[in-house]
Amino acid sequence: MDVIMGLFDFFGRKSGNGGLAKHAARAGNKRAQNPDRWQSLRALGEMKTPEAVEALLQRFTFRIDPSITDQEEKDLAMDGILRAGEAAIEPVRAFLRANESIAWPVKMLQELVSPEELVGDLLGLLETMGTEYERDPQRKVDTIMQLEELRDPRIVPAVARFFDDANESARFHAVQTVVAQDEADDAKEAMLALCAREESVRVRVRIFDAAATREWSLGDDPSRFDSLLPPGFKREGEKIVKK
Repeated sequence: MDVIMGLFDFFGRKSGNGGLAKHAARAGNKRAQNPDRWQSLRALGEMKTPEAVEALLQRFTFRIDPSITDQEEKDLAMDGILRAGEAAIEPVRAFLRANESIAWPVKMLQELVSPEELVGDLLGLLETMGTEYERDPQRKVDTIMQLEELRDPRIVPAVARFFDDANESARFHAVQTVVAQDEADDAKEAMLALCAREESVRVRVRIFDAAATREWSLGDDPSRFDSLLPPGFKREGEKIVKK
């Protein structure tokens, strides 16, 4: 209750609008009655202000049962956010930076900003993340995965540092994302160096697949890769080919 009242007070002070404060408190309350929360989500969606967007975004911080109702409410909240247009951009960006799950704010930004701006937002988020061990690297992995679907020359240098990540999934998706870019050849040496020390078979397979597809030269000592080749690949001189 203290959290809900705090939210109520915050929006009341910020806007001077008791209706906004009431609807913000209900929309962000997991224990509110479903029809009441639905009504408040609709009302907030009609306001089209940054403060209303901030309130709607709170609906993405919790889940309810049944899952179909949860999805319907989030779809309604997202529709209201998108209808706010430019007024929604900065609140959604702030939510992306602060929230553990990035799926919904990325989905919103895909509709609100250009692909170039979205890449900038994701790279800005990635800059705050390190390569050392962490118990739950999912937010980092998700950010790298989102970049895989985009094309931008800034992605390769920003993502390649995660070839040294302590987490195997982060390394794998870093390779996936870099290989998907037109500038993947710029990271060739870093990927081959990773392949030479990598224990994960799926990471090596992805690198060898890129090496074969792009016809990369393996350098002065190509034989160092012979013991690392997975089924389906072989070396011919300085290059990897698919059998």
